[in-house]
Amino acid sequence: QVQLVESGGGLVQTGGSLRLSCAASGRTFSNYAMGWFRQAPGKEREFVAAITRTGGSTYYADSVKGRFTISRDNAKKAAYLQMNSLQPEDTAVYYCAAKSGSAIYIRTSVYDDWGQGTQVTVSS
Repeated sequence: QVQLVESGGGLVQTGGSLRLSCAASGRTFSNYAMGWFRQAPGKEREFVAAITRTGGSTYYADSVKGRFTISRDNAKKAAYLQMNSLQPEDTAVYYCAAKSGSAIYIRTSVYDDWGQGTQVTVSS
């Protein structure tokens, strides 16, 4: 099991940027693939981005491709989500999640550990 804590959310204007961080503790971070998900009010949690445990491969939802970048630093036990050109429809609570394994994972149901979430609000 790995414990995850997100930070970096906040209020930003349309077109602005934010960088979310996910700090991990517990088991060996480099054994875990990481994902970012988000959940807007009244909607289901949805996939945003994922990265393999080595950081060698990434995958994005079509809605954020070209605007968001997922990365990780295994030495610091952290994952990041750089969000640029933010739009009001990006407003949601953002969660990081960890999954033990060597692949890349996009389904919420396969992830083992979740953070508490951080609110991102984009004003128009």
